[in-house]
Amino acid sequence: MAASKDSGARGFPAFPARKGGRARGQSFWAGSFTQAVEDTWPEEEPLKQGRAFSRTGRIGPIAVGPGRITAQVYGGDEAYTTVITLRELDDQEWELLWDKTADRPAVTESLLAGELPEDLLEAVEDARLRLLPGYGDLDADCDCDALDHPCPHATALCYQLSWHLDTDPWLLLLVRGRGAGEAVEELKSELLLRAMTGGDEEDEEDGEDGEDADGTDAEVTLQKGPLPGVDPLSAWSREASPLPGLPSLPPAPAGAGEPVTGIEADPLEQLVADAAVRARSLLAYARGLTDAPAPELGLWQDTVRIAATHPDPRVAARLRQACGRPSEELDRAAEAWRTGGAAGLEVLERAWSPSAQETARARAALSAGWEADELPELQVQGNHWTPAGQDIQLRLGRDGRWYPYRRRADAWWPAGAPHGDPSDALVDLTDD
Repeated sequence: MAASKDSGARGFPAFPARKGGRARGQSFWAGSFTQAVEDTWPEEEPLKQGRAFSRTGRIGPIAVGPGRITAQVYGGDEAYTTVITLRELDDQEWELLWDKTADRPAVTESLLAGELPEDLLEAVEDARLRLLPGYGDLDADCDCDALDHPCPHATALCYQLSWHLDTDPWLLLLVRGRGAGEAVEELKSELLLRAMTGGDEEDEEDGEDGEDADGTDAEVTLQKGPLPGVDPLSAWSREASPLPGLPSLPPAPAGAGEPVTGIEADPLEQLVADAAVRARSLLAYARGLTDAPAPELGLWQDTVRIAATHPDPRVAARLRQACGRPSEELDRAAEAWRTGGAAGLEVLERAWSPSAQETARARAALSAGWEADELPELQVQGNHWTPAGQDIQLRLGRDGRWYPYRRRADAWWPAGAPHGDPSDALVDLTDD
């Protein structure tokens, strides 16, 4: 099998500096990769320095290609080239891997669907190959002339690669010599070859004397080939008919021009824009972009919704005058609505007490996402988690999401979109 063009190196932009948070990737493949690196290079000090250096923003763009991961790193005024190398699998080894993979229908189905399943490691093990780093297989080179091997720049580069594996685990195959597209095509070729030769018969179904379970000669069975009238090549190349889809979401309503009726905060324009927003919300639900249709709202909630979503600033000004509450209260509520809808408003206005299990899960997630010596001390009061001595806060919503807040003067204001992971939310807050 000749190397294809999608096995060339891929480039990724540099990561910005981070004040804290996870240094190890959190997905299965990222975690397996970092664990394999740490098992291969067990000296704790270079690993600890590498975790710290990975968050400094001093590692340039990363290039990932067959057999190597490369980046420029910057220490003070000096720039160094750091290279991580892994052995590429040869063509025969890839053929053996796809042969073992084809024996596993669930793994094969996932790969053809564009996913990299965890059970692929079983096929790798059956083929007696190595996908993750190991002894005699992983090496590092850096012109920083550090006494430790590997140097902190090399271990930092490995940790940053694990961040990429969180979103693109196929990079593991690329480092071993196959891009995602080529890997899938080779697997398809193996499956097609089996279909054409009858090679997908299970070995264990054969009798002791070369007979199948039904008493027929095994050699004859292998020579049967595809069914009459079925062309496997055309079946593989046939394009699926596209399914009709719902219309795409229209853009949010634009700002109003001159009032239609000549009245400031024109009521007709308000009704038209409000209907457009509601229709857009229903379409988003119909397309599966939201989990539920818009809920029924009370007077205050609807006031906040209109102030947050209406494109004409004159509407918000009229609402501030008419709602009977301080204007800052409406502005803060509208900001909460923009970040999380009705759930975001509830997080702003109503505190609650999570269960002991929910609190324990949150602590575990934060501990997993931060190094033990870098996690800020957190003061927990109900669903409010506040780093000691800092003007930032996380609030756990009843929807299970974490809402970031920042103190302005004497009030807490929403500070961004909610997160599913408290560690990610805290990293974003501390990085701002």
